[in-house]
Amino acid sequence: MDIFKKCYDFTAVRDAKEAGIYPYFHALESRQDVEVIMEGKRRIMLGSNNYLGLTVNEDIINAGIETLRQYGTGCSGSRFLNGTLRMHLELEEELADFLNKESVVTFSTGFQTNLGIISALVGHGDYVICDKENHASIYDGCKLSYGRRLLYRHSDMDELERILKGLPEDSGKLIVTDGVFSMGGDIAKLPEIVALAKKYGARTMVDDAHALGVIGRGGRGTADYFGLADEVDIYMGTFSKSLASLGGYMAASAPVAEYVRHTSRPFIFSASIPPASCATALAALRHLRTHPEIVDRLAEITRYAHEGMRARGIRIRESEGNIPIIPIYTNDVMTTLNVAKAIYDAGVYVNPVLPPAVPESDCLLRTSYMAIHTEALLDEALDIIQSVLVRFGIQ
Repeated sequence: MDIFKKCYDFTAVRDAKEAGIYPYFHALESRQDVEVIMEGKRRIMLGSNNYLGLTVNEDIINAGIETLRQYGTGCSGSRFLNGTLRMHLELEEELADFLNKESVVTFSTGFQTNLGIISALVGHGDYVICDKENHASIYDGCKLSYGRRLLYRHSDMDELERILKGLPEDSGKLIVTDGVFSMGGDIAKLPEIVALAKKYGARTMVDDAHALGVIGRGGRGTADYFGLADEVDIYMGTFSKSLASLGGYMAASAPVAEYVRHTSRPFIFSASIPPASCATALAALRHLRTHPEIVDRLAEITRYAHEGMRARGIRIRESEGNIPIIPIYTNDVMTTLNVAKAIYDAGVYVNPVLPPAVPESDCLLRTSYMAIHTEALLDEALDIIQSVLVRFGIQ
């Protein structure tokens, strides 16, 4: 059979385009801001992970421009060989200090970071135990490892303990969880996870992609939020969200970081973070450190959005921690696609979330918020969303 047969038989995209409800690859024609020009029209952006709004901060933009002029467009090699700039080391040192960890390893993307950490640490005879709602990059990191992946129901600590209890005492065990779950916006039950890890001789790893800059003191993430900064073995995060750039990091003890740095294939065989991206991530980190009030402003805007949705009768999941991810449940695929298109046409961008990211009957619109949103802009956007939901009978 022709290996391309699956491609020729793949009609879902064509069908959605012909129906006028294809929701992906809308082209931006402006900066990633609270208001954007997308396909020739103004849209209020409620679908970005730019939580602190730093992609439009002029000091951070200028840091990237100056570095581009100084170092050129790329490093043209891996960190192992010709691709390490002094700036890469500065970023790692300052991030380690910010997170109160001994060492940081930076990767070229956030996705690669999870691939690189898990595949390096989990070997033959080891186990990696994951929340079912973890990010896809964690799943793929498990696939690249030589260990066995075990899944527990989302935030089900009883099932996690049953799994841990059934594993050999002398086996290597790594529990991996998102800190803030990217679709539901809920926070991992980290105190319980850490306690179970200690009880059963496991290590813990927290994916803080959606937590850095969002929760914890000054935006230090999930472990700090729970007062567990010294109890979590590995933090993973990205620069593509709160830090307004591209890349990822692992923060851990010095021996663990050194091991990953010298054994992780996604790290060793990838070109390093380009100079301008490194400079913008470093400038964004420094801005966060000197302006911790921006995290408070993000929480304030998030509370305003929650209250605005409740006042308008929009059905959402309540969550702790003022997480700037608020899902609106639309249930089935076709309703979700039609509602997302209607909201988009009315001038608001939100992200429709469909299988396999969620179960077939749990489709949703993922809305997300930035510290630079204004209350007036949110009122305009939420009024639009409410009017569309009413039209489709969802409230």
